[in-house]
Amino acid sequence: MSTTHSVRTPATPGVLQDPMSNHGVAFSASERDEYGLTGRLPSTVLTLGQQAQRTYRQLQRQRDDLAKYVYLEQLHDRNETLYYRVLADHLAELLPVVYDPTVGDAIEQYSEEFRSPRGIFLSIDAPDDIEAAFGTLGLRSEDVELLVCTDAEEILGIGDWGVGGIEIAIGKLAIYTAAAGIDPRRVIPVSLDVGTDNEALLNDPLYLGNRHSRVRGAAYDAFIKKYLETASALFPNALLHFEDFGPENARRILETYGHQYRIFNDDLQGTGAITLASVLSAVKVTGVPMRSQKLVVFGAGTAGVGIADQIHAAMVRDGATPEEATSRIWLVDQQGLLTSDMTDLRDFQKPYARRPEDVDGWGGGRAISLLETVGHAAPTILLGTSTAHGAFTEAVVKAMARGVERPIILPISNPTSKIEAEPQDVIAWTDGKALVATGLPFGPMEYEGVNYHFGQANNALVYPGLGLGTIVSGAHTVTPAMLIAAAEAVAGQVDVSAPGASLLPEVENLRASTATTAVAVVRAAQAEGVATAKIDNVVQAVQDAMWQPTYSDGGAA
Repeated sequence: MSTTHSVRTPATPGVLQDPMSNHGVAFSASERDEYGLTGRLPSTVLTLGQQAQRTYRQLQRQRDDLAKYVYLEQLHDRNETLYYRVLADHLAELLPVVYDPTVGDAIEQYSEEFRSPRGIFLSIDAPDDIEAAFGTLGLRSEDVELLVCTDAEEILGIGDWGVGGIEIAIGKLAIYTAAAGIDPRRVIPVSLDVGTDNEALLNDPLYLGNRHSRVRGAAYDAFIKKYLETASALFPNALLHFEDFGPENARRILETYGHQYRIFNDDLQGTGAITLASVLSAVKVTGVPMRSQKLVVFGAGTAGVGIADQIHAAMVRDGATPEEATSRIWLVDQQGLLTSDMTDLRDFQKPYARRPEDVDGWGGGRAISLLETVGHAAPTILLGTSTAHGAFTEAVVKAMARGVERPIILPISNPTSKIEAEPQDVIAWTDGKALVATGLPFGPMEYEGVNYHFGQANNALVYPGLGLGTIVSGAHTVTPAMLIAAAEAVAGQVDVSAPGASLLPEVENLRASTATTAVAVVRAAQAEGVATAKIDNVVQAVQDAMWQPTYSDGGAA
């Protein structure tokens, strides 16, 4: 007697291994049958919400933030929808885990802890392979909306970490998806491996990147040009985001290609926009218009001057002439106030350098200090990007408070060991009159019966909305007006009428905040004439563009 056995559908190859298709135990009975997964999973079917609850409990049991980061990245490699659902449910809590500061620890240990690759790795030693590398992804030109690239020369506050910098691109894209709803299937993290000057990496037998010092000069420039030409040709609708390049290269690349390609540099433009948002909020309190502000920047590098440039643009937009706006900005570095007779000025500093005769007597024949600059210039805004801990001394802060009723003081350097002043001290030194935002999270404080809340100038408040707005509008460049619109949108989301109110919104409502910012950016792009998309209802277009972490949207359904 023979027995006939039916043969069930074989398992769909890789369905449990494809992070965009994998639902895990959320696959329904019919899906399990369709994909040949009968017997491959426990019998109970869970919802995505139940999976997210269990995943979060497992996450809470991890010993520290780095362990949480590793756990989440393993989930990211296994089930992207679940990863982004957990991130969306707990975004404020997990933002410092998937990005700054924890990602810095992960970058330092990248080669040691390497498990699986994510993204595209382009080597300066093989520039002709760039197109072929992108080709391995099998993506059509219309499939990609965003690339984040880094050469990892200036990673956060930890410096040059070579190929490990790919983690910064991955983290940035995670925030783009969680906050702006950029579809994770339509993004590419990119490592531009030009070598490293980090001797510890070069001497590490496990280091995975190019084992030579950083290539600079003409060869570097040609590699960047080749990347831009290839990426923009292959993916003409994509925004090309540059992250954590060295300051000289960052500014030069932006100035060279910013009008030619759809590129954005978060370290320059994002930092400038979120700082401008802080200023715009503070201006609503002081009542002094933007065109009448006076700015002293302590830290005259690319970040500080980039912020000065955006504040300058906002002053001009408010009615100041370019010359008037320039005359109301002073740059100070560790050697003192920058003056035009200095022989080592960089090109981007020169427009703001003061003529010696205009500051004659300020320093008594010596270099003019920050304290002397504040005392003579009587600024309304004091910005710190110096990474010089404690540089905003009690004397400096009190000198500023003597010259203006409500001083705007923005010590945005990080980490804590490099901040110019802690906000609690600034409030005490100014008898509660200062308006403060910082580059780090600080808890509230009570002073003279008032609760003071300190907004964190976190770029995540601005770049997701700026990126989404650029993508939705199809803007062929990112213009200064779009940056100002993003800053104004962020500033418009806080009520500063109450004493001690924060100058910036909280990250708890980041997704809704991002949508509002994106709408403003789209409208600015339309007004500027750089938008290419035909949009009737901007609000609806932005909402429609925001991917949601649900199993009904993409993947196996």
